[in-house]
Amino acid sequence: MNSLDLSPVAQLAALAAKKPCVLVVDDQPVNIQALHAVFVGDYRVLMATSGEQALKLAHERQPDLILLDVAMPGMDGHTVCQQLKIDAATAAIPIIFVTAQTGAEEEEEGLSLGAVDFITKPFNPTVVRARVRTHITLKHQSDLLRQMAFVDGLTGLANRRAFDERLTMETARARRSGEALAVAMIDVDHFKLYNDHYGHQQGDGCLVSVARAVRHALLRPADLAARWGGEEFACILPGTDEAGAQLMGERLRDAVQRLAIAHETSPVASSVTVSIGIAVIPPRRPNATFSGAPPVVEPSRLIAQADRLLYHAKQEGRNRVSVGPL
Repeated sequence: MNSLDLSPVAQLAALAAKKPCVLVVDDQPVNIQALHAVFVGDYRVLMATSGEQALKLAHERQPDLILLDVAMPGMDGHTVCQQLKIDAATAAIPIIFVTAQTGAEEEEEGLSLGAVDFITKPFNPTVVRARVRTHITLKHQSDLLRQMAFVDGLTGLANRRAFDERLTMETARARRSGEALAVAMIDVDHFKLYNDHYGHQQGDGCLVSVARAVRHALLRPADLAARWGGEEFACILPGTDEAGAQLMGERLRDAVQRLAIAHETSPVASSVTVSIGIAVIPPRRPNATFSGAPPVVEPSRLIAQADRLLYHAKQEGRNRVSVGPL
């Protein structure tokens, strides 16, 4: 189940129920074994004996917390911490330094690099366990708040902010890879008439049902469904050309119509329907040449084209799909 299907309270409970992952980094195997004994059973424990190995594991496994030895040969703990914090993919992972140094200067330097806490050697297992538990709980709460900032409160879909950030990323990726990219704008037909006839509370219920149908109609993890605003929704469909966009558009349209939500005042159909406009960046031909880098496609142009195609679908009678290239 997608985490967006859950309420905020249920999401926090799901995070709490999942066994956290701790990465222990120390060049001395005996220290790793001692910390492993503290956490085994309650946590999934990853182990690294060098800074380079720690960076690789942090990227690949995304641990919930890192226990990082400061004094290591080659890349020391401070350098590892700096590398983790400047990378967006690992910057949010809390780091606890494990060190034999107890001076204020050592602690001040570590905190300035982004560490959240210090554990001194030799360590007390009870204290270590308590501190790690506290910081993992704080990280789970932070993750939930970060996720909620990108979720539409009514429908549980991604919100406009999440859509904009993802589209910026996907247009850049399409430019680099030469793959197609499609953006669909979806509008509930005559929704004002629905609200006027059935009331706003039932209108909200209708939007929640449509949102669920749209999300479940998407086929791949990379596809994104979002609430654009009001009765409008939007989808990002990476790697989708015009033929695929037409099929996907019809799948989305049919998914909503199959809900069979009564709409007695609609001049289009007896149930709720949607109109869809899909703009497509075509895949780049293998032999395409450019004087310099491939042209940049602004996300705003893609959205504007999808809007124009949505308007065309409405003009043609609604409850239909209009697809076209950028």
